[in-house]
Amino acid sequence: MTGPLTVWAPDGLPEVRTGDDLVAVMAPALAGLQDGDVVVVTSKIVSKAEGRVVAATDREQAITDETVRVVATREHPGGTTRIVENRLGLVMAAAGVDASNTPEGTILLLPLDPDASARTIRAGLQRRLGVRLGVVVTDTAGRPWRQGVTDLAIGAAGVAVTDDLRGQRDTFGRVLTATVTAVADEIAAAAELVKGKSAGRPVAVVRGLGHLLTDDDGPGARSLVRLGPDDMFAQGSAEAYAQGWADAQSRDSDSALERS
Repeated sequence: MTGPLTVWAPDGLPEVRTGDDLVAVMAPALAGLQDGDVVVVTSKIVSKAEGRVVAATDREQAITDETVRVVATREHPGGTTRIVENRLGLVMAAAGVDASNTPEGTILLLPLDPDASARTIRAGLQRRLGVRLGVVVTDTAGRPWRQGVTDLAIGAAGVAVTDDLRGQRDTFGRVLTATVTAVADEIAAAAELVKGKSAGRPVAVVRGLGHLLTDDDGPGARSLVRLGPDDMFAQGSAEAYAQGWADAQSRDSDSALERS
């Protein structure tokens, strides 16, 4: 970044409902955008516009339906918390199913394809406002070993999602070998500082990151997901211990059969 970074959340956006054209809803509040701005959109209004709303009574079933892998399950006085990998490859509590900032009696599922949603929003805003933009779609998640939650990028278009510093030198001249910064997540977190969870401002603008914009839509936020062999923490501690115990028992049984 070569200049100052400015982040703000415009007022005046109406309540979003199923079937709304998000570009038409957001454009009046974004009339002053400039080339190089990044528009950061809370996934909740994307989900609402795309009809990803279900009855609150179906919450547990909705979590199950959105789950492709259970990472950890914990019982507590308030019920059960499930940390799972959802259909988007994201690992988060309750598969991202959320009851906040939605009408009473309803819950929201995450968008079916947040990268595609970001691409649609970007194309529509650029066409309507005549400026070159990036778009990031965000959601809130907890993090292992850290208290609290933060916003992260679940969809992106027109903006680099990482900044690969490998091969560059630090201030002492040492070559960086592992540093790849998740800039889309940093943009999401910065935007959340001005949007807030209860202020009714689901869209923010980040100005000063024009060097991160891409001519095409770019790789999207899905490329940030770390799964498979790269995931060193694919299970919760209790689940990993139980699986290790079961594997050891199985090996013992196999050995006994071979000796008999």
